[in-house]
Amino acid sequence: MGFKNLFNSKKIPSLLAVFMLLGTNVLFAQGTGAAGATATDAVKDNGLATAGYYILLFLIVCFIIGIVGKILRVFDLTQQIQSKNPINWDNVMGVCCLIFLIAGAYGAYWEFTVQGAMILPDAASEHGVKWDEMFWTTTTLTMIVFVVTQVLLFTFLFKYRHNANRRGHFLPHNNTIEKVWTIAPAIVLTILVIFGFFTWQQITDNVDAKGEPASINVDITGHQFAWELRYPGKDARLGKTDYKLVSGTNKLGINFKDKDSYDDLQADTMYLPVRKSVRLNIHAQDVIHSVYMPHFRVQLNAVPGLPTFFKFKPTITTAEMRIKLDKPNFEYEILCNKVCGGAHYNMKKVVRVVTEAEYQAWLSQQKPYLTDAIKKDLKFAAEKKEVQSNRLALNN
Repeated sequence: MGFKNLFNSKKIPSLLAVFMLLGTNVLFAQGTGAAGATATDAVKDNGLATAGYYILLFLIVCFIIGIVGKILRVFDLTQQIQSKNPINWDNVMGVCCLIFLIAGAYGAYWEFTVQGAMILPDAASEHGVKWDEMFWTTTTLTMIVFVVTQVLLFTFLFKYRHNANRRGHFLPHNNTIEKVWTIAPAIVLTILVIFGFFTWQQITDNVDAKGEPASINVDITGHQFAWELRYPGKDARLGKTDYKLVSGTNKLGINFKDKDSYDDLQADTMYLPVRKSVRLNIHAQDVIHSVYMPHFRVQLNAVPGLPTFFKFKPTITTAEMRIKLDKPNFEYEILCNKVCGGAHYNMKKVVRVVTEAEYQAWLSQQKPYLTDAIKKDLKFAAEKKEVQSNRLALNN
């Protein structure tokens, strides 16, 4: 009754007129701003114009549906007044269910063909192949269940719509049906869980096995709004860090009392040797970030005060992937998969997978974190001893 009164009142037309006026003003403002904008004075869209447009569109659709409903109601009453058969709403709803099934099937087909073409290419890491197998197994099974249940649902709604000449059969209980729809999903879910458990256990087994070459340690630290990279030097060991030591010059808080930190290297691009195990040591300095490397199927949160790590092995070099995708400018990337603030979109790093020779050549060109500015800040001095004339020590 309230809904009917709402349409009978003058509130909806008035509200619609206000929104149309607002939408028109917004569009004119955007057009004028865009026409008068210079290269340095771009129009800023804070999202309100887009939201207002969709709200207006939604209200218009609701208004049209209300008008169509009113027209059909008037037609129905006219049929009854003329002693004619009124609209058979059961048939209308049955046909609507068939239309919805066909439209939904086309929508699912469009989703797979159009947006499915945007899916990531083959995994570029060893564990990523297993990850993809797990994903596609789950997707295939759930899609089969989805198609079967939706076809049965809307077909039954059409076939068994209300008919005055037919009585529905009331089935209060059936043990066979209960067993089927309980046991069948349980078996499918058990298979998925067991398969997923063993696959995930292999993926997250981050400990170097005995006899296996040690993984390359790479530190990645997230802060608003960038990733910082740190590589070990010739000793293949990273020095310790301490958040209390973070400063303008020592942005990672590296503890230079630890001798292993003297040759730690800084890098702007992440270089990785192909088919070599890499251990990412993940840190955050302010809020929760998330290391996301989609082509390698790597994602793990970077949590302040809670260091985490992920081990993986790249299998396809950047050059090979460029040829495979026919994209000469393709680059692997590190992204942040947490909305960590206003400039979240800036958290990107290029990742290049190269041969071992290229990796070693690149590594030899990187600069150490222990710069002259840090030495000055920490009051470093060269130790003048006969045994080690070039050794560094702390004065304090």
